[in-house]
Amino acid sequence: MIVNSECWDNIPLLHIYNDEINNDSPIIIFLHGFESAKEHNLHYAYRLVNQGYRVLLPDAHLHGEREEKLDEVEISLRFWEIVLTSIEEVGKLKHELITRGYWKNQKIGLAGTSMGGITTLGCLTVYPWVDASAIMMGTPGYVQLAKAQIAGYEQKGFHIPLNEEEKENMFRTLSKFDATYHIEKLADRPMFFWHGEKDAVVPFTSTAEFIKEFTEQYGSKNLVFMKEKSAGHAVSRKGLLAATKWLADNLA
Repeated sequence: MIVNSECWDNIPLLHIYNDEINNDSPIIIFLHGFESAKEHNLHYAYRLVNQGYRVLLPDAHLHGEREEKLDEVEISLRFWEIVLTSIEEVGKLKHELITRGYWKNQKIGLAGTSMGGITTLGCLTVYPWVDASAIMMGTPGYVQLAKAQIAGYEQKGFHIPLNEEEKENMFRTLSKFDATYHIEKLADRPMFFWHGEKDAVVPFTSTAEFIKEFTEQYGSKNLVFMKEKSAGHAVSRKGLLAATKWLADNLA
């Protein structure tokens, strides 16, 4: 397995592949979680590369090589800036794949954990070229989550540097990428969800409610929802194995 540290259009990433693949091999972009970094998902890449895939692990804005020494509160208040920047940068990575000769109309998958899963769902509302996705601990409800985050910060005594008009403008922007507002854009898109029922960071119930609504409208033919009763905000080994197998099966 070859692990190259590269920078594509000012995005630091790990480009991972093996000698046996060629430029027609399927590609997976894997997005890390909040306050994590690209190298923390190498175990996902290891399994996928060994099944014949080219994998990109980018650092999100303000993370990894791009961190700006922000404290926990400062970076938390920029959570949605990070997510929206990552959505834009997934499009840039697709362009770079074409420019560098790695994309020849083969399948491309997108996956992520926590913030990376949230970003993945936003990408599905704007990028029809994503052939399959795996979302671990992600929620599609951008506006609902943003409102809950703000309420949580305010309850803890933190000042949110936004007036009511600015908050409403933010919610309108987030609604453009909120899959609960654009559920039809996810129809016929193969998706794998994993979520622990005891997740105290990204609520399990919001994911479960979305999947219930989705299956009522579009069925479950292209959807897998794996839930674990005892799991919190950390993907189990069982979840990792299932997610990587599902991606490999649906991008072959």
